[in-house]
Amino acid sequence: MIVGVPREIFPGEQRVALVPAVVPGLAKAGLEVVLEAGAGTAAGYPDADYQARGAKVVPDRAEVFATADTIVQVLSHGSNDRTGQADLPLFRAGQILVGFLRPLGAIETIEDIAQRGVTSFSVELMPRTTRAQSMDALSSMGTICGYKAVVLAADTLPRIFPMLTTAAGTITPGRVLVVGAGVAGLQAIATARRLGAVTSAYDLRPAAKEQVQSLGARFVELPIEAQDAEDKGGYARAQDESFYQRQRELLGRVVAESDVVITAAVVPGKKSPVLVTREMVERMAPGSVVVDLAAERGGNCELTRAGEIVVEHGVTVIGWFNLASRVPYHASQMYARNVSAFLLHLVKDGKVRLNLNDEIIRDTLLTRGGEVVNARVREFFALPALAARPEGTES
Repeated sequence: MIVGVPREIFPGEQRVALVPAVVPGLAKAGLEVVLEAGAGTAAGYPDADYQARGAKVVPDRAEVFATADTIVQVLSHGSNDRTGQADLPLFRAGQILVGFLRPLGAIETIEDIAQRGVTSFSVELMPRTTRAQSMDALSSMGTICGYKAVVLAADTLPRIFPMLTTAAGTITPGRVLVVGAGVAGLQAIATARRLGAVTSAYDLRPAAKEQVQSLGARFVELPIEAQDAEDKGGYARAQDESFYQRQRELLGRVVAESDVVITAAVVPGKKSPVLVTREMVERMAPGSVVVDLAAERGGNCELTRAGEIVVEHGVTVIGWFNLASRVPYHASQMYARNVSAFLLHLVKDGKVRLNLNDEIIRDTLLTRGGEVVNARVREFFALPALAARPEGTES
């Protein structure tokens, strides 16, 4: 079985789907890797490193698609809403695709993939279970984003994070508030603490309190209670507008006291809730920073502009997205380990086995046989139920 790694074509994307270190493990399982020339260069992985580990490097993108049984990408058509469509003519019926596909984004892009006859697996749909931990690319990229958000904030803030006692007097520590204590938020908390900031965090899920406190941060408790705060996958559920209105009122004071606010409250498939209003930003001290990790989905801050940095009322609001691509070496390393673990789970004796009784395979399988087959996605888009297929293992 041949695994193809094309160069990423989303503007500014620097990651690569597989790194040289994972090639020998795939080869041992009977998988050959074919790479488009230069695919790993921007991430710090030259072609020669791939060749030294046993991968074949070819100069032509079309050759990668024509040769490979399975294509692995970081941003595939769906998550790549700028240039991803250019790859559609290169796919062929029966080919396998693994990558970020944004399955709860636009049904049209998913149907584009289905109509090519591609059997696609969306890494965003990976179940958050112990068995699937090594394959959880969404958590890996969230970890990178949480780290990078704090580094960006520290670089932008006209103050320093740690408390210093010097001959010129004592410098008070920076105050960081993290809103949303998922994977990205928890990494932001840990990074801010390592840099010496006094760190607080808020999350509507009660279970997050223990995780926040274990990292040495203060958990902000508000006298309101969310209904069904999280789904069975551990993700936050959307709340009604009256809840968010009360939440904003109570968070206002905490935001005003903070030098840095990092927002990471994302609800899968939904527009991000606005948690930091214009009025809250106006009450922050001049020079303060807001880093909005939910910018791509509309933003948690009312002043966020997706992909931009704006200064309002003396406060810098950073709305960059795809932050993981700004740390491409380690982001690619983590993603490659996740994807290679999934491939090794999917392939037995050099052949793909679609064991639909396995929740990892069943939950990530997005398109097959010209149809969108994922039950969660069909329910999300209110598509009619498919006729039942026989369950079990097939190649």
